[in-house]
Amino acid sequence: MSSRLDRSWSILASHQTFEADRCVDIFSRPNGTFGFEEFRRDPEDMGAWTPIGYFSGHEYPTEADALGAAYRIVQWLGPLLDRRLGD
Repeated sequence: MSSRLDRSWSILASHQTFEADRCVDIFSRPNGTFGFEEFRRDPEDMGAWTPIGYFSGHEYPTEADALGAAYRIVQWLGPLLDRRLGD
């Protein structure tokens, strides 16, 4: 887990590219809000996920709202989810 994500937050879903080099985690907080963060994983980082989006501070009232925001903001996520829905 990234140091940017609080340990009290629960990861609900993790969406990663087919190459496994980008990821978006959707999470819930103990206060009932939801959020997301974008990560990258590069060989020079020894395979560790590094947060790159600085989105985790935003709060959304539902998981669907957090996913919708991620879908709109993270450029590669929309096409990835669209392909999965088409399968």
